[in-house]
Amino acid sequence: MRFGLTTPIVTLHPDINAGWEEAGTIGDLTRIVQAAEEFGFYHVTCSEHVAIPIDVAPIRGGRYWDPLATFGYLSAQTTTILLATHVLVLGYHHPLDIAKRYGTLDLISDGRLILGVGVGSLQQEFELLGAPFQDRGARADEAIGALRASLSRLHPEFHGRYYNYENVVVDPCAKQPSVPIWIGGRTARSLQRAIALGDGWIPFGLGFEKLTLILDRARATSAWASRSTALKLVLQASEPMDPIGDPDGARSAIAQIARLGASVMQLRMTHSSADHCIEQLEALITLAADETALD
Repeated sequence: MRFGLTTPIVTLHPDINAGWEEAGTIGDLTRIVQAAEEFGFYHVTCSEHVAIPIDVAPIRGGRYWDPLATFGYLSAQTTTILLATHVLVLGYHHPLDIAKRYGTLDLISDGRLILGVGVGSLQQEFELLGAPFQDRGARADEAIGALRASLSRLHPEFHGRYYNYENVVVDPCAKQPSVPIWIGGRTARSLQRAIALGDGWIPFGLGFEKLTLILDRARATSAWASRSTALKLVLQASEPMDPIGDPDGARSAIAQIARLGASVMQLRMTHSSADHCIEQLEALITLAADETALD
C-alpha cells in the first residue's frame, strides 16, 4: 500500500485544516510537497471550487487554490511525485477544455497527472457558472468517455448526447497514452461510476463503517469481479493521524485502511506548522516501514 497526501494550505475547511495553514505560503507548500516526494509518497492533491457562496463557506470552506496553476508550479519543483486533482468538477468544463489544459500539465510534468474527477453537488456554484445541475450525473458519465477519447490525442473525436466534436487539433495533448482517471465522491454511486468508467475510486468524508458497507456491497456484484484487479482504491481514515504524538493510533488507522484493500492510503495528519507537517510525514513513513519489517 502506497501513501498519498491531502495537501495542506491549498484548501481551508473549517472542520479539517490547522490554524497555521491560513497564512501558509507557496514556499511552505513547496517544502511540504518536496518532502513528500523525498519520503516516497505516491501523490499529492489539489481540489477545485471556483466560487463558494458566502453562506456556504463556513460549511465547505472558502479557499480552494486552482489545481491547474498550483500543479503547474509544483511540477517545476518536483520530479517524481504524482499530481492528483481531488477533484475536478466535470460539469464546470467542456471535455476539450480539460483535455487541453490538463493535457498540457501532463506534458510539462513529464506524465505525472492523475485526473481525479467528480460530479459535484454545490448547486449554487453550478448556477453561478451557468452549468446545468439536474442532469450533471449523466453529463459527467459522458464527459469521462469524452476525456478517454481526447486527453492523449492530437485529433480527438467524440460523438455523444452532450458533447460532439471531430476535425479538431488539440496541441499539446497529454504525454501519457492513457491518463489515469480517479472518481471521487461520498456515495455508493461514485464507486459504481469508478468501477464502470474509472481507473480508481478516491472517496472523501466517509467513515470506516460506511466505507466497509459500500465496498462489501460492490464486491458482491459481477461488475466488481471484472474490474477489481485494475481499479485502484484510494482510501482515507476518517480522522487525521498523529504519527509522532500517537503512533499506535496511526498504526491502527493504517491497518484498518489496509484491511479494506486499499491500493493507496490518502493521508490527513495533524500539524502545527509546515515544519511539523514535514516531521509528521517522515514519522509516518518510518512507522509504516517498521510495520512492514515486522510483517
